[in-house]
Amino acid sequence: MSACCSGSCSSGKVSVSPRFRKVLWVALVVNTLMFVVEIVGGLRSGSVSLLADAVDFAGDAANYGLSLAVLSMGALWRARAAWIKGMTMGAYGLFVLGKTGWAAMSGVPPEPYTMGAVALLALAANASVAAMLFAFRDGDANMRSVWLCSRNDAIVNVAVVLAAAGVLGTGTAWPDLLVAALIASLALSASVSVVRQARGEIAEHSVAATPAG
Repeated sequence: MSACCSGSCSSGKVSVSPRFRKVLWVALVVNTLMFVVEIVGGLRSGSVSLLADAVDFAGDAANYGLSLAVLSMGALWRARAAWIKGMTMGAYGLFVLGKTGWAAMSGVPPEPYTMGAVALLALAANASVAAMLFAFRDGDANMRSVWLCSRNDAIVNVAVVLAAAGVLGTGTAWPDLLVAALIASLALSASVSVVRQARGEIAEHSVAATPAG
């Protein structure tokens, strides 16, 4: 990357790593495909955690697309994009909490075999994307938000697999509902982290971009 990474250039633009751009395209395609798979699997199995994770895949696909759109723009625009993604994560977390509370009132357990199989497929997809993005986890708020999305998704998929086993063993919906609540908490935690860093970067680059008196 060029010296503009430090913010010393007036435009704030960076020389984008072709590898990072390629990884984002792969992540975009994988997340779009898995959104469809998990929607179908969640509806067939009746799993709240799968449906919640499907919405997460859709959000991540949109986030990767947004990251690609601003990748070569100035640092201020990348920080603004990261702020939007952070706020989206927070809204998603609140949505999942509401969906979990609604499902808790019905108490109907999901079908564990379909739930587990789809969760294993999602885990393989997210672990692959997270491994590709690992090298970029310490970048700016935009890069960090991408890494956090992938890391959280892999953690969530492990939890959904365990929830499927719990549903099978107990015959109740509670393991599924507990994992859905975990998904919400991870989304809210990542939202706070990304929004805080993005706001700091927006303030920093806004001051840098202001013409001297």
